[in-house]
Amino acid sequence: MENFRKVRTSEEESPLPFPDLPPGVVEMKVKEGSKIRNLMSFAMAQMELKGSRQIVFSGCGRAVTKTITCVEIMKRKLGGLHQVTKVRYKTLLEVWENQDPLPGGAAQNLTVHKNVPSICILLSRDPLDPNQTGYQPPEPREAGEDPSSSSAKGLKRTAAD
Repeated sequence: MENFRKVRTSEEESPLPFPDLPPGVVEMKVKEGSKIRNLMSFAMAQMELKGSRQIVFSGCGRAVTKTITCVEIMKRKLGGLHQVTKVRYKTLLEVWENQDPLPGGAAQNLTVHKNVPSICILLSRDPLDPNQTGYQPPEPREAGEDPSSSSAKGLKRTAAD
């Protein structure tokens, strides 16, 4: 493969794995190079300013961990969100071009089909069916916890620290 370079990568389009989604639900497609700050500012604006009731985060391959990070940030900031997680595989198509073609021959391309893990996470302000696979209820608020507080659970410091 040292004589080949990747020319293009494309992923197969597949419908969201959540039946009965309302029309116009916001889908955040997280990519490997996406900036969490940009994703979160857009997603938070949709949920808080535009009043969206549901949002879907999806990512595949190396973007899976970034997708989960975005969801956890949103759950912490907004609170009270129901969650359904679906994990599956997606097929990526990679096209590689030969850098050292045979003299007088046409450039050779190689197409590689890769199966990579993919995750789709639905967050909803409205209750979801708790019997469906991948459901997580909202985390209960601790007594006296300020909803606007951004302190992490378990990381509170005492005066002795």
